[in-house]
Amino acid sequence: MSNVEAAPEEVVCGGDAPAVELVEPRDVPLGGPRAMTVRRTLPRRARSLIGAWCFLDHYGPDRVAGTGGMAVPGHPHTGLQTVSWLFEGEIEHRDTTGAHALVRPGELNLMTAGRGIAHSEFSTPDTDVLHGAQLWLALPSAHRQTEPAFEHHVPPQAEVDGSTLRVFLGSLAGERSPVPTYSPLVGAEIVLPGSGRLPLAITEGFEHGILVDTGAVTVHGTVAHPGELLYLPPGRSGLELRAGGDGARVLLLGGEPLGERIVMWWNFIGSSHEEIAGYREQWQDERAGGGTAGGRFGAFPTAWASTLPAPELPRARLTPRE
Repeated sequence: MSNVEAAPEEVVCGGDAPAVELVEPRDVPLGGPRAMTVRRTLPRRARSLIGAWCFLDHYGPDRVAGTGGMAVPGHPHTGLQTVSWLFEGEIEHRDTTGAHALVRPGELNLMTAGRGIAHSEFSTPDTDVLHGAQLWLALPSAHRQTEPAFEHHVPPQAEVDGSTLRVFLGSLAGERSPVPTYSPLVGAEIVLPGSGRLPLAITEGFEHGILVDTGAVTVHGTVAHPGELLYLPPGRSGLELRAGGDGARVLLLGGEPLGERIVMWWNFIGSSHEEIAGYREQWQDERAGGGTAGGRFGAFPTAWASTLPAPELPRARLTPRE
């Protein structure tokens, strides 16, 4: 998914982790007045990263007939991985590695941008309701220029204490994803029954985020509702999820603190103003030339009718924000 804000904020990530907090989302429209709106909890000024997780959009359930669904033409990424996770509906993905895949509920699509990639995302004609999450992972500096790639994985469903889990990245509750990652992290979908409780052993050195999709969930005395994100700093070896009477579905995301400062602007992650400005200029040049195999972002798929232009850089220099 692209960040389609006309004036995207520069985000510099790093610093000490604050106390436990509840992060409320802000609404971001993905286009015109009838476009689909997402609820964004990362990045925020008060909370930029959870481990390597650096971008968190939650959307739906939305009737495609009313919103037009997801319609994001070809656009670039650098220095990150995109994690697509659906609860309902279907999305068609194309990218400049040649990958052409469908994103379906309960299936992981992981795209590694590395040194540069471009992709498009459109909800399929048969999709009536669209509901899911789009997540980004920041690549550590040692791997930021890795070759672009695409992976698909269907995690098995596990039953744990009356709840169901699908671990799509990392390991949790005895389940492990075979998909390799560039930093220690975890990502899982958890469904709890009405008034259900689920104790979980977690990695003490990780920070964690719990994004509520449906229902209400209480963790350590704090209640989170749909679209809200509960952040837990490192130092815990366990947590307990408690669902309300209607049950709940959450995404549990965590990872070892990245330990690096990164600049994130539009769809790019880099280390400096010059690097980000260079990525923007290269994307604009490659759009004008139609996208070729020799470019940073690769050869554009023949199915693409259009690509997204990059927004204008802010007038001020992109500098670290404390």
